[in-house]
Amino acid sequence: MSVNPTVQSGGADEDRLALLKSMLEQRLRALESVQAQQTADDASPVAEVESSPLDRATVRLLNDLEREAAGHHAAEVQVLRHALAKFEDGSYGLCEGCGQPIGASRLLARPEARLCIACQTRAEKR
Repeated sequence: MSVNPTVQSGGADEDRLALLKSMLEQRLRALESVQAQQTADDASPVAEVESSPLDRATVRLLNDLEREAAGHHAAEVQVLRHALAKFEDGSYGLCEGCGQPIGASRLLARPEARLCIACQTRAEKR
């Protein structure tokens, strides 16, 4: 496995990369487990029953929130898979905006980070 030499320069950095990859893999497994459970639930998360209009509105809101969470989980799975693929092609730890190394503290906080702090700040200002 080839990894960005600016991120990997010795044993401590190799250990950090292994930790980051492990963190990404654990989060991916957890989200895939949640998705599998959601897929197994073939009906709406909260079943509608004969009740008052307020109860029905609450049930619809809960079901909408559950669908929104499922969409968020699916998007996060894609981000995690992208980050793990970067380990394979040797580009993990490099900013997708400027090509410079992403700081170790940022990667420890957000191992799926695609941008360095400077590029992320610019992107958020747009």
